[in-house]
Amino acid sequence: MFATGNHAVAYGVKAARAEVIAAYPITPQTQIIEKLSEFIEKGEMGAKFLRVESEHSAMAACIGASACGARAFTATSSQGLLYMSEMVFWAGLGSFPVVMAVVTRTLAPPWSIWNEHTDILSQRDAGWITIMCGSVQEAYDTAIQAFRIAEDRRVRQPVMFGLDAFSLSHTSERLDLIGQEGADAYLPAPEGHWRVVDVQEPATYGNLVGPERMMEIRYSVKRRVDDSAGVIEEAASEFSRISGRAQTGLVEEYRTSDAEVILAVVGASSGDAKDAADLLRDKGIRAGVARLRVIRPFPAERLGAALRGCRTVAVVDMDYSFGYGGIIGREVASVTGIRPFNYIAGIGGRDLGVRDFAGIARDALRRGESGDERREIWWGMKDSQPSL
Repeated sequence: MFATGNHAVAYGVKAARAEVIAAYPITPQTQIIEKLSEFIEKGEMGAKFLRVESEHSAMAACIGASACGARAFTATSSQGLLYMSEMVFWAGLGSFPVVMAVVTRTLAPPWSIWNEHTDILSQRDAGWITIMCGSVQEAYDTAIQAFRIAEDRRVRQPVMFGLDAFSLSHTSERLDLIGQEGADAYLPAPEGHWRVVDVQEPATYGNLVGPERMMEIRYSVKRRVDDSAGVIEEAASEFSRISGRAQTGLVEEYRTSDAEVILAVVGASSGDAKDAADLLRDKGIRAGVARLRVIRPFPAERLGAALRGCRTVAVVDMDYSFGYGGIIGREVASVTGIRPFNYIAGIGGRDLGVRDFAGIARDALRRGESGDERREIWWGMKDSQPSL
């Protein structure tokens, strides 16, 4: 079948047998919850759909459902994600295994509905495992894997996974489903072992905690998120076995083993980056691509192994932290010890295609050979000062 990224997520959530869905519409995510409500209306899915008045309430409802041991899902984007941010932290720091799809979109002002990654990255310290999808098929596969990762007893943390607005959310590609029997074998019915609310034994949860215990609570979240790296790899490996499709765990490497320049990328534009690498190799430039599928936990060891030995690394950020730089570029530099050239590109949904990635790789090689110390480059600017 052919499906958009948004509908692929809905098919994945249906296959995962989510029990409670609470969401509020926002472009370009709305198609996800529309499709899920259609499944429920037709009796194809047994979930309870909660119509709420805001994204803040949507996440609060998901936390409540999860606290009762239910498998809960929501989806949002951009301003909606910021509006629910307080509850996003409650879910992460409270260790509720909620799953959320985030269709990445530029934050206002000014208003924009096009793609950018700053929204999902703004929540990177909330205790959520964070994954970015590279294709429609991966959006479906990840929706199912996300519940397995979140509910694993070694993890028990929420998972959010991102889709690039329009270039993935609204683009149709071939989609292969694994079937309900296969999904049930991969992801058994929820055990609810994370349940903290029992009406037979009333108790408070998330109450005031003094300095004598807070550090230990935070440390327990840190350990679970850190330990999720191995669980993510296991989940991908097992899904590959049952689906017959190759799966990416933490980092996808493409022609990196002998590369003189590697493009480090996130999200759906990785396909264009791979095409650019092929194009450059035809012209005698050994280029490769390292795609970070997982942002939290940051795959420092796997990424460092992929980049080590390469002469030039160009990190392409579709986000920005003012006064700091490209978020992914800075994190790559801090955890690997490599000094990449950091290209800020695709902001506000500006086109970023094969020619751009090929140009970025050539530009990074040239800068490296000339000893250029400027590490932050705004790519594709229309004024006369493209570099800082």
